[in-house]
Amino acid sequence: MVLAAEAAVWILRPRGTVIDPSPVAAGDYFTPSQIDRGAAYANGQLILFGAGVGAQAAVLLVVALGRPGALRRHLERLGDRPIRGAALAGASLSVALAVVALPASVAAHGRSVDYGVSTQELGSWLADAGKSTAIEAVLAGGGAALLIALVRRFPRRWWLPGALAAILLSAIFAWLAPVVLAPLFNRFTPLPPSDPARADVVELGRRAGIEISDVYRVDASRRGRALNAYVAGLGPTKRVVLYDNLLRNADRPELRSVVAHELAHVKHDDVPRGLLFVALVAPLGLVFVRELAVALARHGGVDPASPAALPAYALALGLASFALMIPGDQLSRRVEASADTFALRITEDPRGLIELQRRLIASNVGDPDPPGWVTAILGTHPPAVDRIGAAVAYERREASKLGGAGEGSGSVPGAG
Repeated sequence: MVLAAEAAVWILRPRGTVIDPSPVAAGDYFTPSQIDRGAAYANGQLILFGAGVGAQAAVLLVVALGRPGALRRHLERLGDRPIRGAALAGASLSVALAVVALPASVAAHGRSVDYGVSTQELGSWLADAGKSTAIEAVLAGGGAALLIALVRRFPRRWWLPGALAAILLSAIFAWLAPVVLAPLFNRFTPLPPSDPARADVVELGRRAGIEISDVYRVDASRRGRALNAYVAGLGPTKRVVLYDNLLRNADRPELRSVVAHELAHVKHDDVPRGLLFVALVAPLGLVFVRELAVALARHGGVDPASPAALPAYALALGLASFALMIPGDQLSRRVEASADTFALRITEDPRGLIELQRRLIASNVGDPDPPGWVTAILGTHPPAVDRIGAAVAYERREASKLGGAGEGSGSVPGAG
């Protein structure tokens, strides 16, 4: 499974030239207090994330092995109507896991408020968490019913149609999420043609050879101070989304840098690239799930084709997802580095990218240079020091082309 994922990374990695970052020191661009504060915040959130995931894994393992007895008997009774029972069991299990992780999630939210990242009151945050839990329960119930139906129909080869279903569902989710799910949590407002930010998006799109149709502002400020932008959707639902915090607080060079980066994802078809990654890793991923889940279910005295086996399948799926996340993040970092290179080329403004990274670290309370193992396992983007290093390398290279090699070296002032 992991080898297939690494092969997928090699196949799908961007083929264009990615600028190798010049070595830079975080202290040249961030104050000591920013570095220490970002590291402290990131480390604490990572511990809480691990605590929540660990609690969920422990619950799944205990239930998968047939304990406690009352829950085991309840799951076995659902086997009288296996498909309907699987839907109920899947939804219930999803809610239970959300509740188990809730203390760690509440603590993480409290820390984000203390550090000034979030401005959302606990009641509002709990309302959002409740909506997310409800949506996840519906999806888990449908997925569990489909899984048990496939296992009962194809006891040994269910992973084949299961992989096809995973690919189709991923595509449907990517297509519909921007217009169905995202509006449940935020308000999206189309930017009018007269808006200067939209004019920048259209102009950069023209330079990149991309036709821009939909550009939206999202009311991210109702929850926090983070600056961000993203591209979402497929076909008619594809859109560029800018945080209102970004539009309000970023200078024009920084805004152009982040917009150019997001347009790179459109130009490079990075959403379809992600779906292709799912297509390549899903088959062997589900073979792994089958083998581990069947072993766990039989060890607990459970029929692998019954709703009572769902905790075993959920645990196996969680382990597979974690193992596949590492090569998936490896591909993501390469994709994001490619988007930075694209942004540098169409904006021709390395200082804009550098100042953007400095502002992002300050507003999001990020760690500009996290430990290598954290980046390798959880990093979907290159660290800020690498992204700044890429801008410095671009600046030096362009200065060299103009016959002034070295004039751009170190010309961007540090935080001090």
